[in-house]
Amino acid sequence: MTLPSTLSEQSAQLCFALGELDRRADLRDDATALAALAADPRARVVAICGPRVVVRRDATGRLRAGLDFAEARAFAGPTIAPIFLGVAEGVGWFALARPSDEGAEPDGIETIDLRALALDGTLPAPHLGALATARALSHWHEGHAFCSRCGTPSRVASAGWKRICPTCGAEHFPRTDPVVIMSVERGDRCLLGRGPHFPEGMWSCLAGFMEPGETIEAAVRREILEEAGVTVGRVDPWGSQPWPFPGSLMIGLRAIAESETIRMDPVELADCRWFDRAEVRLLLERRHPDGLVAPPPIAIAHHLLSAFVAGA
Repeated sequence: MTLPSTLSEQSAQLCFALGELDRRADLRDDATALAALAADPRARVVAICGPRVVVRRDATGRLRAGLDFAEARAFAGPTIAPIFLGVAEGVGWFALARPSDEGAEPDGIETIDLRALALDGTLPAPHLGALATARALSHWHEGHAFCSRCGTPSRVASAGWKRICPTCGAEHFPRTDPVVIMSVERGDRCLLGRGPHFPEGMWSCLAGFMEPGETIEAAVRREILEEAGVTVGRVDPWGSQPWPFPGSLMIGLRAIAESETIRMDPVELADCRWFDRAEVRLLLERRHPDGLVAPPPIAIAHHLLSAFVAGA
């Protein structure tokens, strides 16, 4: 098994991290430049509604998420302001995010859940990067329509990358929720867990949200101790992945356990145990005799476990 040699190479190979867009933050407040990009008939738009994505099929049946503005407007309606995602090969990419509970789908429109779309694997990989950004931003806008300081309805600014309160002048910016996710290793074994809502037979790396004022390494040690009662020493970075369900950044790490006894938190986990290297390989290959499986390749956990199996 050939593995990437650097953190940037590892991250760049993960689903939702594959993208060709230059975000061009310098254009977000340039109304003239944005209007020119949007008026270009080559401009592409991703249209989304909550976790669902509008797709079209070409003559061969292949899916595409990049629509023209007329197609996207037919779905989102005339009043939704576009979010500027960036530029690829001189063409502007935008997003139109319709509120989940508004409007009907026009004839010929097909929507697919973003997770199912990623699992399907037929969409061009760079489109998934644009969709990840669009989904995260649209979710943030849905939950931040009012100023958190004074409660006044805020307005969208900077092509969707800011909200401004017209009353108190407060500026609000999109948030990303950092999550640490770890291959917890001790010799030839790896500690895996099952969340209460995991599909039957699914086992994965332990993970948890970082807390304010916490380092990445401290979050790793805290989460493993809280969930499994196992102490950890060395923590090494592995890579990272945008995870638009709805707006997280998965920070992948390798953690070296200093204890073996598991004291599982039954609220956080439904089960937790050690797997040897050969057994983890069977999970990844979906050949485990007990029908157990690891997460699919769209998830960073799959790649962390692949690296453990390879001894990397």
